[in-house]
Amino acid sequence: MNPFFLSTTLIAMIFFFGSPAARAEPLQVGQAAPDFSLPDQDGKLHALADYRGKWLTLYFYPKDDTPGCTKQACTFRDEIGELSALGTEVVGISVDDSASHAAFARKYNLPFTLLADTKGETAARYDSLRSLLNLKMAKRNTFLIDPEGRIARIYLSVSPANNPTEVIEDLKKLKGS
Repeated sequence: MNPFFLSTTLIAMIFFFGSPAARAEPLQVGQAAPDFSLPDQDGKLHALADYRGKWLTLYFYPKDDTPGCTKQACTFRDEIGELSALGTEVVGISVDDSASHAAFARKYNLPFTLLADTKGETAARYDSLRSLLNLKMAKRNTFLIDPEGRIARIYLSVSPANNPTEVIEDLKKLKGS
């Protein structure tokens, strides 16, 4: 069977039939962002505390090197100049491992950090995990976190092509630019 067809079918099954791994209460704008400590594409650990004093665009995505995820990552890449000028770090998270992230980042020249949440625990804390049997996948959600570590904006089920533009527009409003 064609591997692309199989992976696409599995992604569709998780998206449409997978049960979300939900928190007791949904995250709200203004509350402290859940902490994390995850390895990046180079194996270096990153924690939420590492981003204190900066804006953080934390985006969850289902799978490395798939059409929608590639579109979203490349759109963030293409907008990284404006995002950086607005003072935000961009960090992507999926359940893929560091080696997969390294290949994905290298293939598409992604200039930002990709974190490996292989157990899906961070995605679950951010209400951004779907699971079907033993297969876990992140939902396509984005969180804009302020320099104090509080959630400033929540974007659910985002459009891969429009998500970076939404973040830019909101950052300009929040910063009074």
